Amino acid sequence: MQPLSPLDGRYASKVDALRPFFTEEALMRARVFIEISYFMALADEKGIPELKPLTNHEKKAMQDLVDNFDDKEAAKIREIEKKTNHDVKAVEYYLQKELQKIVGAKFKNEFLHFALTSEDVNNLAYGVLISDAIRKVLRPELQAVITAIRSIAAPNMKRGMLSLTHGQPATPSTLGKEMMVFVERLERQRDSLVRFRMQGKFGGAVGNYFAHRSAYPDLNWEAFGRKFIKSLKLDPLAFTTQINPHDDVAELSHIYVRINTILVDLSRDIWSYISRGVFRQRVITGEVGSSTMPHKVNPIDFENAEGNLGLSSALFTHFAEKLPVSRLQRDLSDSTVQRNIGVAFGYHFLALASLQKGLSKLTVDREMLSEELHAHPEVITEAIQTVMRKNGFGDAYERMKALSRGKRVTWEDLRSFVEKLEIGKDDKKRLLGMLE
Repeated sequence: MQPLSPLDGRYASKVDALRPFFTEEALMRARVFIEISYFMALADEKGIPELKPLTNHEKKAMQDLVDNFDDKEAAKIREIEKKTNHDVKAVEYYLQKELQKIVGAKFKNEFLHFALTSEDVNNLAYGVLISDAIRKVLRPELQAVITAIRSIAAPNMKRGMLSLTHGQPATPSTLGKEMMVFVERLERQRDSLVRFRMQGKFGGAVGNYFAHRSAYPDLNWEAFGRKFIKSLKLDPLAFTTQINPHDDVAELSHIYVRINTILVDLSRDIWSYISRGVFRQRVITGEVGSSTMPHKVNPIDFENAEGNLGLSSALFTHFAEKLPVSRLQRDLSDSTVQRNIGVAFGYHFLALASLQKGLSKLTVDREMLSEELHAHPEVITEAIQTVMRKNGFGDAYERMKALSRGKRVTWEDLRSFVEKLEIGKDDKKRLLGMLE
């Protein structure tokens, strides 16, 4: 079967690192993990005497079901789902057979999926998968991009360059400072990711532990639920409807939209720097820049990144707007949307790879930077008029405007102007030093 999405076709190998977290098989495995973990927690609960504690051997065998879950086991669940037409119930029936093999005659299959609704399993499964993906893959990959930008910034903190505001020559800056703008912005969002926690809902059909309490009224189910959710490294929700309200996914989506937006800004700026000649791109032997123009070395890595970041943000924006809205206790419109969360992360991840590749090919054209800056002496007028203000010139701005606005000013014009200024000796020396 041919893939419909380029993430599973043209770009499949580039997003392989995300497959353990966002495929259908990964979701099945996570559901198995949640169901088994819950069964173990019930077995450890003294307030449920009907379910005997599990031996260490039985616990290990159950954990092995999770650790060894593969295509073969996923196929068994798919086969059951053909009959149930319900994904979580199919996992329950699958586990009934598998746990029977482990526990034997004393297995109490009635305590598998005990008093739960499918969303209790699904939201925790998604929470674990997303948390692991961020920690193990997505955050480190973002850090790699930040490190790559910093590696360009560090040796160029004093490398003077012409700034452009409104596309016009402006006050000089340094290449390193311009790159550090993106480092700081991205690090702020990275830190938001570090602090972020997925949430967990675990209260039954309408979020109030009604079925749980019907069976065991003396057991503190709220405390049990909090402890269980925390054991999964998720933040417990105290009051919910049937579903996790998805405010966590909305918050996460907004973080990623901000990250994507910053990276789009970076991609466009570097594209412009390459166009100006600030950066040159290392030529890769065998690559073709244009099918008809042999000389071309196009900034395709930054263009690809920009396109994929846009796709990612479009999906994340939809998640943030759609998922927190559900009719009354619940409707199912969140389910099909949530299944696409891996696609949003996939396009983001693809963009990170493109950016790393593109950044690794950049070299700074120092000669060009110097020539460009030298070609625009007018950009020193801000410094001159500011020093004039310091020395009591109330018309400093107007005098510099008359000298330079819309005119081609030379370095000699500015030196002659400064030499005639009645300003402090040190101030004049500093200004003339800028004009050498």
